[in-house]
Amino acid sequence: MISIPMQANISENDVFNPELKNKKTETGLHIILTTDEVDARPIYISGNFNGWVTQDKDFVMEQIGINSYQYKFPENFNYPEILLYKFTKGDWSDVEIDVHGNRTENRFTKMHTGIQKEHVARWRKNWLPFKQSYLPQVKIISDEFKIPQLNKTRKIWALLPHDYDKTDERYPVMYLQDAQNLFNEKAAYGNWEIDKKLAVMSEYNIGKIIIIAIEHAEEDRIKEYNVGKTVLGKGQGKKYIRFVTETLKPFVDQNFRTKTEREFTGIGGSSMGGLVSIFSGLKNPETYGKLMIFSPSLWVVPELKINPKKAYSADTKIYLYAGGDESETMIEHVKKFQENLLSSHFVKDKIKINLSINRYGTHSETYWSDEFPKAIEWLFFQSK
Repeated sequence: MISIPMQANISENDVFNPELKNKKTETGLHIILTTDEVDARPIYISGNFNGWVTQDKDFVMEQIGINSYQYKFPENFNYPEILLYKFTKGDWSDVEIDVHGNRTENRFTKMHTGIQKEHVARWRKNWLPFKQSYLPQVKIISDEFKIPQLNKTRKIWALLPHDYDKTDERYPVMYLQDAQNLFNEKAAYGNWEIDKKLAVMSEYNIGKIIIIAIEHAEEDRIKEYNVGKTVLGKGQGKKYIRFVTETLKPFVDQNFRTKTEREFTGIGGSSMGGLVSIFSGLKNPETYGKLMIFSPSLWVVPELKINPKKAYSADTKIYLYAGGDESETMIEHVKKFQENLLSSHFVKDKIKINLSINRYGTHSETYWSDEFPKAIEWLFFQSK
């Protein structure tokens, strides 16, 4: 978090003083922002002048009053013909919205000098609020989907784009573990609110995706997500991975309008669900081109092997997240995993890893919820 000092010698009224105006606008554009919602988060201006980077330290606004901020473009700044911009609290998940919670269009000006006054009524926080009309269609694929590899059944959900029935479009797919904690309002430890996050992403035209949510095995969850022999004993993870890859995916591709290729197929989860998702990707790179790994349980000391006979492609992407307040070793473990993976001769220069670390993040659904839309956007809808 960036701390912005208050300037005691400039008051809110001074901002609109004609003498101050003339003094401050001799060499460039001076943007004055007021807002109805005030908190400790800094405000940034981003636009077509900085590649729409949302946390650019060169474009953090200076607080000059309780609810007022300013930014003065530097002398000899290279302005676009039309300056397009928006205000954020450091991320698109915390972007400005109007008084009713609706998205705002890009602001613009042709001015290169003078004062431009702006106002923000409200701010998103962790991608919320959302619009009901954009919520995904939530369908139960089966209450008792057969898992022949484990001789069990399982409840599995599909979250489809809100307008799935109105188009012939095909969509990428993400398979997620621990469905009980993804969008269930009654979940004991909270949930990721992926339905609400997907609604905002649809509203902002970031991209549409099908989520296949697989419930965990309750008391057998750890055993089912544990791959091979670890400090937890011998797991059933290899059989579970075969189920998702060889049984569930073909069923989903046959019954829903999916983009079946590996570059449009992802798998992910958190904690032990993140661990089994790592193995899913490493064992089946021909199937999964996107991995979403949150706070993986690498402390169980899994034996991670990369099969040299498997083909890795340059479009393989891994979004790897860890919180600094999860355990003493979490960040160390994920950094070591990243280092080992990128140093492997078989995947070198073929895998892109986005390592996201929140120094204050705990091992909880709250922080995984915050990372979810960022991960989906980077994995499936960003080419840079």
